[in-house]
Amino acid sequence: MKKDSNQRDWENFLKSPSHIYDKEEKKKEGKINYSRKKFDLHGHTIDEANQKMNQLILSSYEKGINELLIITGKGSHSKKNNNVYTSEENLKLQASIPEFIKNNSELNSKIKKITQAPQDLGGEGAIIIKLKRSKE
Repeated sequence: MKKDSNQRDWENFLKSPSHIYDKEEKKKEGKINYSRKKFDLHGHTIDEANQKMNQLILSSYEKGINELLIITGKGSHSKKNNNVYTSEENLKLQASIPEFIKNNSELNSKIKKITQAPQDLGGEGAIIIKLKRSKE
């Protein structure tokens, strides 16, 4: 009997999908307070980029910005390092920025997720940082 009731409820739910919340549609309609800030780090050293990221994440978090699109470039023009203790990969902003954030507890506590940007937003030359909501 309970199985029939559950089946009926499911079928009724599928017939009336008005209860389904489409977050992406709401963003397009402007009903969700969603914002993305874009910042280009081309030409910055790793230290400069880390300082900028620290400022950018803290201020964006306080302003309620949801997402940061960080243009890092692919690192193909970076100067080669002769230090045997440093990998070439970590000389690229693409790798060093997430590592910097992960190792900074204040910044890391404000981050939901860090991912490579989709191709239309920069692909391998950009990262997306999703911020948590500030607790005002």
